[in-house]
Amino acid sequence: MTLTQLEIFSLVAELQNFTAAAARLGISQSGVSHAMRELERELGVELLRRGQGKAELTDIGLQALRRARGMLGLAEAMRQEAADARGLRRGTLRIGSFGPTASLRLLPLLLAHYRRLHPGIEVHVDEGPDEQALQWLQQRRVDIAFAVLPDPRFVTCPLIEDQMMAVLPAGHALAAREQVALAELCAEPFALTGAGSGELVSRLFQAERLRPDVRYRCGQLLSTLEMVARGDAVTVVAELSLPSRPYVEGYVSRPLSPAVRRQVGLAILDEEEASLAARAFMKMAARLRSEGGLEEARLASAGCT
Repeated sequence: MTLTQLEIFSLVAELQNFTAAAARLGISQSGVSHAMRELERELGVELLRRGQGKAELTDIGLQALRRARGMLGLAEAMRQEAADARGLRRGTLRIGSFGPTASLRLLPLLLAHYRRLHPGIEVHVDEGPDEQALQWLQQRRVDIAFAVLPDPRFVTCPLIEDQMMAVLPAGHALAAREQVALAELCAEPFALTGAGSGELVSRLFQAERLRPDVRYRCGQLLSTLEMVARGDAVTVVAELSLPSRPYVEGYVSRPLSPAVRRQVGLAILDEEEASLAARAFMKMAARLRSEGGLEEARLASAGCT
């Protein structure tokens, strides 16, 4: 078995489609099919169940995928160690990011500094919900990930703190208040966003033994804000998730009472096993934070309320 076969297997499993995997890899579909047949022949088991343009993992295929991603992660670590030996002149850094807070506010600032320091490092960014970014880190699909802290599973570096905000239609009775309690939102139709802080919002209500009247579940933050602006619902999101420019008008945001803080930072699996590129990124981010260089991210949210 080869690393190329494992890479093809991992991508086919992710996309659930041979044609899409071939397009992503820039090779023919027959090449993808051949690699998968050879891998299955060598292992003596069926890894993927083919049918109607879709490829689904078998039970043994799911187990094999975990092993394959672990092996690919170790291979990438070897490449990184070789790059480390060259003194960060070349190499790859894979970052897992989530939501506007990480991808739009923090990451551009961090990448600008990192590229000046290490122009030879190729940076890849994968975006998804916060828990998915951390799953990628555990699977070694990324070297470093943004995370909501604290998280004892990882070695972490705090970067910035914000607060959770009630988001209301501009003409809502609660919009005149300086702060809003979670309990006051339970009498209103509630929109729960699946992006970014959605899981945190659910835990906040559970901790207070409150049950919001969830009428809408939105995959994107902007669609949630549109719904609030129309007067269809209220919601709760993190302050730094709110757009710095008024893509959507007609809503206001107010801090929760009592205040609920959220801390966002970076996470790696293990400091000793992390690549030099990942450690350099975390060290640079920590220095920027201590020097106040990340305050631009916080100031960019001013005017959203």
